[in-house]
Amino acid sequence: MDTKFPVRVYYEDTDSMGVVYHANYLRFLERARTELLGSFGPSVQDWTQRGLIFPIYSINITFKAPARLCDDLLVYTQAKRTSPYRISFDQRIERPADGKVLVEAKVDAVCTDLQGSLREFPDLGVPAQT
Repeated sequence: MDTKFPVRVYYEDTDSMGVVYHANYLRFLERARTELLGSFGPSVQDWTQRGLIFPIYSINITFKAPARLCDDLLVYTQAKRTSPYRISFDQRIERPADGKVLVEAKVDAVCTDLQGSLREFPDLGVPAQT
């Protein structure tokens, strides 16, 4: 499943030159993953209340072009289950105004209980990797 999530760049997201500070792209990506997981059923908060969390295992990110103050962006996210314990998210951030891809990221999340022990992912409707 490929979803898109809109993000607007605010003053708080930028540095003194009006360019998005690199760490803030991680926040944009996180928001999109949270929305995607919630679209499959229970919210991330509901899963936490059930004793399961989805910490990030690894991130590989490539910055291709800067976003700037007041840009409207789209974060595309595709999720695949790569093992019973891991989901891989392929994500990209685009600026529709000029069609530029600004960021590409691959993010792997695992499923653990609240004590940090690895658990199998519940059925979230995420397709298995083929």
